[in-house]
Order: sequence, then structure tokens, then C-alpha cells
Amino acid sequence: MAPRLEVRSVGIKLQNKDVVQNVSFQLEPGCIASILGPSGCGKTTLLRALAGFQPVSSGEIHVHARLFSKAQFTLSPEKRHISMMFQDLALFPHLTVKQNIGFGLKSLDPGEKRARTRQVLELTELEHKGDKYPHQLSTGQQQRVALARALAPRPEILLLDEPFSNLDPDLREQVATGVRKILKHENVTAVLVTHDQNEAFAMADEIGVMVKGRMEQWDSAYSIYHRPKTRFVADFIGLGSMIPAKVLDAHTLNTEFGKIRGDLDPSFASGEEVDLLVRPDDIPHDDSSPITALVEEKRFRGAEFLYKLRLQSGNFVLCYASSHHDHQIGEPIGIKFDLEHLVVFAREPALSRGKQS
Repeated sequence: MAPRLEVRSVGIKLQNKDVVQNVSFQLEPGCIASILGPSGCGKTTLLRALAGFQPVSSGEIHVHARLFSKAQFTLSPEKRHISMMFQDLALFPHLTVKQNIGFGLKSLDPGEKRARTRQVLELTELEHKGDKYPHQLSTGQQQRVALARALAPRPEILLLDEPFSNLDPDLREQVATGVRKILKHENVTAVLVTHDQNEAFAMADEIGVMVKGRMEQWDSAYSIYHRPKTRFVADFIGLGSMIPAKVLDAHTLNTEFGKIRGDLDPSFASGEEVDLLVRPDDIPHDDSSPITALVEEKRFRGAEFLYKLRLQSGNFVLCYASSHHDHQIGEPIGIKFDLEHLVVFAREPALSRGKQS
């Protein structure tokens, strides 16, 4: 089966500046992807190129093996059969929910239009809101109207440009999970652009992390978090600390916690000084452990505390602990070191692309 979407070495220039550089990825039918990155990294520009709003300067974009974009050629947006859900939702305030949804169904006869409108209303649980106007709905309901309107024409691909940014942080993940269920029900291939990793984790099958116009890593959410390929991805996704270590052999590191075994990239030489990525979940709190660290900072998060701990060496690590274990600043607490796999980067501060194992 041909990929639904294929991006081949795409580059985009704006005012003679390289905004997107040599980006490649592909999506199978029904796959939901998210492009993550800081502001200005090029993710929205790339999304606009997928929609046909922005020409590419190099590379190609294909949908179902059909060429949509290359240098000097851009298939117009109305011919792409791609829907886009915008950050500001762009609902027509003078139209009812039904009329907003039916706006893009002008090619259908009246009976088909009514049937499809009714179908997406039910799919998005808005069947009792069809005669309401956007201002009469909650923000979450307006989100679903915008989604229903985008899905109504049965697009080849749905593009979502930070559609949850106007929601409260606690609501974003919930709405993203609901949107994922709807997209999976419709078997829609989708690309979400966001800077919020919780949204990306809640929605996406695959995640791409961008910085300065380049795709640093394209992978599953699990691998992006647990097996980052570069220092930037390690820093940008989740929480973590780097602690110094020395390579003893192809399967052993020496750290201040002692020897740690795991599979290392063969490019690391015995005796090489490296940095080891340690996530908060790699350091369980354990009052009975002989290894202790001092509480430097603490953040209460309801069910748990996030502790910043000072090791005897002066290095810092992060640790999650049940909120029933309320330790004070400056107090020593017991910890364990429980790494499932080793993520190691060369010890070179200026190095922007580390090595990973």
C-alpha cells in the first residue's frame, strides 16, 4: 500500500531564508502524526506547504503517490482534498452549527448534504446543537464544530494547526484524546502541529521533533521520550538530567551510582567520558535505600512531588515521589537507580547532535 502522505527532502525559503531544510517523512493511511517544536522552528510553515498555501523550494510532497508540490509547482489547495483546522477555528458566527458544517459540502445534492451533516454531528456528539450558533456553545463544543466541518468532506488528510491552544491546559489533553478517537473512527490520516508534548502524546501515533527548520527525530512517542537521538530532543521532550559517566566496555558505564549495564552504541570507545540521560522515572524514591540525595527544590503535583535532588558529587537529578512522602528542602532522601536502557551522549558541550544508545 502506498503511503497516504510522503514528504521527500522538502526545503522551504521565506525571504531568501531557509525556514525548512531537508525534511522527510511518510504516513500510512489512518496514521495520526504530530510535529513538535519551539516557536519559529518551521513546523507551521511545513504544515502550510502540505495544505498548498506555501510553495516549496526543494524536495517533493506526494499524496497517494500523486505529486502535490515541488520547486516551481504547487497544486492549488482546492484541488488537494486536504482539510485544515485552524488555531482560531474560523467558524462563521452568522451560520448555525449545521450550516457551518455543510459549508464545504456544496458539491453534494441536498439529501447527501443533510445525511453527511447529520453523520458528523453524531460522530462529534453535537446532534442536539445543530441549530445553535457558535457563540451559544462552549469552547470545547466549538472545537468539535470546527473538527466536524473539517471532516465533513471526507478529506484525504486533515491538518491541525495548534487547534487546542485556546483551551485550558487541563482540558487540552482530554480534548486531544477525544479528537483522536474520532479520527480513528473515520480512519483519517492527520498531522497535528503543536508545541505542547502532552497534546502530541495524547493524539499521535508518530511524532516529529523540529528545531531550526530541521527534523531532529521522527519516531513513536515512546522512542522520542525514552530513546532521543539528539541532545535537543532529550532536553525538549520530558524532564531529565545529564550525569557524567565513563565507558568501561560495550555494555558497561561507570557512574557515581556505580557500574550500570546496558547496550551502548559501538561508536563509544572504552574509557570515553560521556553524559548519561536520567529521567525522573529512572530514579524511584526509596526510604530504605543506602543511596541518598538532598532535596534542593520540590514541586507539589497533587498525586506526586517532583523533587530536584543534589547528589554527593554536586550534580542534580529529578525524582518523582508519592505526595505522601513530603520531604523538606535540605532533607536527605533515599533513592534507587533503575534504568531500563541507556541514553548516552558524547561529552562535548558544543555538540548539538549527540550519540544515542
